[in-house]
Amino acid sequence: MQIEVLKVSTKSSPNSVAGAIAGVIRDKGAVEIQAIGAGALNQAVKSLAIARGYLAPSGLDIVCIPAFSNVTISGESKTALKLLIEIR
Repeated sequence: MQIEVLKVSTKSSPNSVAGAIAGVIRDKGAVEIQAIGAGALNQAVKSLAIARGYLAPSGLDIVCIPAFSNVTISGESKTALKLLIEIR
């Protein structure tokens, strides 16, 4: 099974990302979030908190497993934080 990857930036809306997280979690049970930089990570974590609230009424609780990932953007290697989100 291929896990869907959501890329979050500093300009991402936490409510929009939270809705996407909740939707993928309901459909597939897991999603990966990719964030590069402190601002993007901040938006990602806010999104997780909001998504948790969206999923709670359905009896779903989520957990976050953080890890580092190397990505290439415009030929340049960068370190991204990937957050694997799963149902507890």
